[in-house]
Amino acid sequence: MRVGSFVLAAQFPGQGEGEALHRAVRSAEVAEEAGLDTVWLAEHHFVPYGTCPSAITLAALLLGRTRRIRVGTAVSVLPTVHPVALGEQAALLHHTSGGRFTLGVGRGGPWVDLEVFGAGLEAYEKGFPESLELLVRWLRESSVAADGKRFRFREVPVVPRPSEALTEAAGPEVVVACTSPASVRLAAERGLSMLLGMHVGDEEKAEMVALWRRHARASGRSPEELLAASHVSAGVCQIADRRVDAAETLMKAMPGWLKQGLEAHVTVDGRTRRMRDPLAYTELLCGLHPVGTPRLCADRLAATSERTGISRFALLVEGSGDLAATEENVRRLGAEVLPQLV
Repeated sequence: MRVGSFVLAAQFPGQGEGEALHRAVRSAEVAEEAGLDTVWLAEHHFVPYGTCPSAITLAALLLGRTRRIRVGTAVSVLPTVHPVALGEQAALLHHTSGGRFTLGVGRGGPWVDLEVFGAGLEAYEKGFPESLELLVRWLRESSVAADGKRFRFREVPVVPRPSEALTEAAGPEVVVACTSPASVRLAAERGLSMLLGMHVGDEEKAEMVALWRRHARASGRSPEELLAASHVSAGVCQIADRRVDAAETLMKAMPGWLKQGLEAHVTVDGRTRRMRDPLAYTELLCGLHPVGTPRLCADRLAATSERTGISRFALLVEGSGDLAATEENVRRLGAEVLPQLV
């Protein structure tokens, strides 16, 4: 089982953006010290929900500051970037980090980001498959041309090549954030592992894994590829000597952050959106994920793995909003939970 941290660089009420980013960087450094497998970095624009606007840029910084731990994006929002530019950055990090980089990509939301970066609503609603296909080709082939609806260009060489090996598996790992049957199918047809959100429980994640396998088989993916798939389950982790104390830490801090962060999202086309109730959402997360004693946290992770077949976890550890408490949470995860999962 491979347990990592999920870093949003969340800006809690009363905090500055620099404080949020410092906590994000420091928690990632501590994650390596604590023996975690991966640091997963979120990306958001124009909202305090997360103050990192470029997950791949922060990944570059952290890969330079660490020596062992993997670093992944969770996720780079594909509709707002050119897939070739993202592919070049991913290849660069793959080479210079000794293969420690994972590129997670997702569709994002119908936010004003699409207007600011000139992508337009169609890039979100219809363009994700074309962007993903071009990105994967860039990371797997020696030269690429495009003749799609959004991207058209003559054949150009891929420099740097992610790998000299002329195989489909060469280059950095790519995972896809999946929230719908359509995105599950998209990932499965390309043999790409999924990143599943922290807002859904074991039963729904198990259903998505089963759907992925059905689509992967139907698209001709080999049994070896199905076995090699390594999906990622996002969640929340807060450790304390008593479960009530762990839950109380999150219930005190997370609703204020969620309210401030989620309310700041602006849709590109003025569509009405329904925001989750921050208090109810925090309660849901406490019930779904490893929040409690080290023994309870280990049992929750093991149960999720058994029910879903997922062996990798990206756990939000900054739910207290406090740097010292976040560092302690990460250290306890490494020292008191991970040994119970061996």
